[in-house]
Amino acid sequence: MNKAPLISRSPRPRAGATPPAGQPAEAASAVTGSAPGSSPVSSPQTEPAPRRRLARTRALAARWQQPLWALAGALLAIGVMLAVLQTRGGPRVLTQDHIDRAVRESLEKEPLPSQAAKAYEAILPSVVRVTGLMDENDSGETNSEQRAMDRSLGTGVVIVDNGTILTNLHVVWGSKKIRVRFPNGHESEATIVGAQPENDLAVLKASSLPDDLEAATMRSTADLRPGDHVIAVGHPFGIGPSVSYGVVSGLKREFRSPEGEKTLTNLIQFDAAANPGNSGGPLVTMDGHVVGIVTAILNPSEQRTFIGIGFAVPIENAAAAAGMPPF
Repeated sequence: MNKAPLISRSPRPRAGATPPAGQPAEAASAVTGSAPGSSPVSSPQTEPAPRRRLARTRALAARWQQPLWALAGALLAIGVMLAVLQTRGGPRVLTQDHIDRAVRESLEKEPLPSQAAKAYEAILPSVVRVTGLMDENDSGETNSEQRAMDRSLGTGVVIVDNGTILTNLHVVWGSKKIRVRFPNGHESEATIVGAQPENDLAVLKASSLPDDLEAATMRSTADLRPGDHVIAVGHPFGIGPSVSYGVVSGLKREFRSPEGEKTLTNLIQFDAAANPGNSGGPLVTMDGHVVGIVTAILNPSEQRTFIGIGFAVPIENAAAAAGMPPF
């Protein structure tokens, strides 16, 4: 009875290989399952491993053909997108150095206005020139030397857009007529409607108003500190409006008039230039808000010009003179 051939698990000998020493050719043929001089029998179990792997791969490819094509298409699309981005350089990563450089270049092309300039622009629409006329027949329009001697020149600031103006009492005291000139050139007569002699303050009311009148914004002095930057706006020697820049030099100062008639207290000391004609003008912080009314300058000589020390009445006192509620 024929026996089933043995299937060896060892690698199949290559064609033409010499049998191991001591083993006859017939034995070698029996081991491989073929008779001497005949071709080996092929069966699925006896096919080489590479052929079996190839067959399995083809079967899997046939089963997953559509998904594989879809995957290949997606990979191709991603590759194209990456190539386009690489060609364009891709999104730029901004750093702080890039931002700083851009800001510097922008400022070099268009420099920003100074804080003092912005404060001046904010307060300017509310600053008026105040002229006290000692002669009822003086219209305030002539500039003769004789007329100038009979006038008192100063500055005021609009605090209510109905024409309510704050100035110094000594600017208008004893005047027969008071005239105010607004920033747009409009002129009007004004009357005294309030006074606070202890703080050298007067409240005026203009009889006619320009269409674009703006009231100043006032700010409490509670957080004002020495060293804070301020500007003084007014009409020094009748020239203006003019602006000067400085700092708050001190708080709660006292000033005694050269004639010794009265002493002002609780004043703001500042070093922004102020001269005759600045009296009654606003002392303004860098945000454009009024914190005081310029009232005096200290000069031990008889020249009465600025040498570095000016004084302003805190706006809280000035607002009270106008009957406004405290801050």
